[in-house]
Amino acid sequence: MIMPTKHTHFSESLLGFGGYLLKMINSKRTVDSLWNEYQKDLSRKNYTAKHNFDNFLLTLVFLHSVGAIEERGGGVVKCS
Repeated sequence: MIMPTKHTHFSESLLGFGGYLLKMINSKRTVDSLWNEYQKDLSRKNYTAKHNFDNFLLTLVFLHSVGAIEERGGGVVKCS
């Protein structure tokens, strides 16, 4: 599920979801605001893959472990 496979679309993988989340983080964001924006995009069909909150958190952990994001002052920011 982390990487896309023959039967898993890129948007359904954690790697693809991570790319989507990184595009949403242009300044300090809370976890709640990221989740709410994803839910809005899902209902508007701007993002087609449905992820649960566990996958959302796993994706944030994945992004943090590869050094793409960090926690700062109660929010999430991109690493420079």
